[in-house]
Amino acid sequence: MAARGKSARKSSSRSRSASRNGSKPLKDKGLQKSARARAAAVHAPDPATLLQLKLYEEGLKLVQEQKFAKAKLSLERVLPGPSTELADRARVHLRGVEQRLSRVPAPTPKTADDHYTQGVAMMNLGRWDEAREHLDRALKVAPKADHIVYAMAALDCLTGEAESAMERLKFAIQLRPENRYHARNDEDFAFLQEDPRFTELLYPEREGSAG
Repeated sequence: MAARGKSARKSSSRSRSASRNGSKPLKDKGLQKSARARAAAVHAPDPATLLQLKLYEEGLKLVQEQKFAKAKLSLERVLPGPSTELADRARVHLRGVEQRLSRVPAPTPKTADDHYTQGVAMMNLGRWDEAREHLDRALKVAPKADHIVYAMAALDCLTGEAESAMERLKFAIQLRPENRYHARNDEDFAFLQEDPRFTELLYPEREGSAG
């Protein structure tokens, strides 16, 4: 901070004005919005909203680290969440991420996460066989990675394999309970919406209250 001597008194009004209007450190706009969103979530601590916020923040961090493929996956998982404000912000970042990815040639998948990323990309294009090939390889390397098990459950549902989808979704929730809240708003599981087992799995509290 600058010293305040006699000379400063001569221009006290200017100093006070400069103090009020002085420059402030620049902050990342995405993180500022994320902070505001977190404050809003505190007032309404719905588990699904908190999970959506966590995914959004993960996506922003990955964008800053220039890990665009992983950022795309995190931001896409924000979209079906309950907060439309977070979903709208995620779409904005997604457009920028997709533009960056279009300029970079896709690397050859090597790790479980590489195959997972490629598998989800194929799912988004409706190329089910290729998606399953990559997710199968990912599961062989990391059979207890909840995000991979969850993605395979979604793929099973999209291809009409209800029994396998239920089993894998149940396992994904056992590995990470937050997957229950994500699945509630995931359109990939629309095929199971009328199945009472799906409702029991995603809304166990209803069964408890009924008993």
